[in-house]
Amino acid sequence: MRHVIVAVVATTALGLLGACADDPAPETNGNPPDSSQTATASSSPEEGTPAEDEDSRRAGPPPAPRIAGTVATGLTSPWGLAFLPDGAALVAERDTARIKRIARGGAVSTVGTVPGVVPGGEGGLLGIAVSPTFERDRFVYAYYTSGDENRIVRMPSTGSRLGRPQTVLDGIPGSGIHNGGRMVFGPDGFLYVGTGEASDEPLAQDLDSLGGKILRITPDGEPAPGNPFDSPVWSYGHRNVQGLAFDDDGRLWASEFGQSTWDEVNLVRPGRNYGWPEVEGVAGERGFVDPVAQWPTDEASPSGLAYADGALWMAGLRGERLWRIQIDEGRVIGEPRAFFTEDLGRLRTVEPAPGGGLWLTTSNTDGRGDPRDGDDRILRLSLDR
Repeated sequence: MRHVIVAVVATTALGLLGACADDPAPETNGNPPDSSQTATASSSPEEGTPAEDEDSRRAGPPPAPRIAGTVATGLTSPWGLAFLPDGAALVAERDTARIKRIARGGAVSTVGTVPGVVPGGEGGLLGIAVSPTFERDRFVYAYYTSGDENRIVRMPSTGSRLGRPQTVLDGIPGSGIHNGGRMVFGPDGFLYVGTGEASDEPLAQDLDSLGGKILRITPDGEPAPGNPFDSPVWSYGHRNVQGLAFDDDGRLWASEFGQSTWDEVNLVRPGRNYGWPEVEGVAGERGFVDPVAQWPTDEASPSGLAYADGALWMAGLRGERLWRIQIDEGRVIGEPRAFFTEDLGRLRTVEPAPGGGLWLTTSNTDGRGDPRDGDDRILRLSLDR
């Protein structure tokens, strides 16, 4: 099979510095990464191919983000972000366990504190999702760390307050690092959840464990119909998935922390094995799905992922930049490009905003950043062509 090389960025020698940005200390796998490597992807369009140059030209000029304003300031370790049908947003603060509502005009209020959250390291109150039938059932979903496990709960919303949580799914491995935590409802109405292997690497390959997986469950927490293993597991072999996004054609994409060499974006297929801990990044090994793009860990360390205006947008923590990855029919077009490099500090979450554009959160109060005036902030981005 022909392979196409996509130059993501000019790589630098990483040595022992190339660790997961959300790990408490640098990790190594015993071998310094090869700084001459670049991102690779399969040439099969169904697996996420970099398109040829003429395809990129036909697509027209790609969108470029511009800061159009500041939505909110003074947040503490914001992590999850989800929009309500009325255009307001809910934000989960990892270390305070509070969920805040940001009105369309920017007013910030606390609508609830989730009981049972045990913050520490990368754990705490993480992802948040709004039911696709919210106007009927009023449910808000949250993912949080409680001791040595992660749980998904749902809470009824009265508008100004959130009610008592009901456990939807528990038993997701948890620890001080690699908790995953991103959640998104798919076009099929089911909830997709990215988990981490909780620093226990073999769990990613263990189909009896919920760690190191992407899960697909019903709104009530049961395995969704059509799952490949008669369990909540949708795909496996993941290290730490903190970004999930669907494109306009219903394809699922995920961003994932590497260890000491490569961070990844993957096109997710049911039942597929994405390789961790046997491989990291593009390996070309039978039985494992290669990422569609990869980055040195000090240039990405990705958390949030969004789809808007024909592109994936990936927020980088250690990389302190927002990546644009143009896609078309499951293929990567041209080279990913970075924006706001080191201008805003650590970036955690990016979400498509009602009416167009993106909301982008900083993550400089999470214990690993350098807080600036007004941090943490939510910024409104316009996408200009």
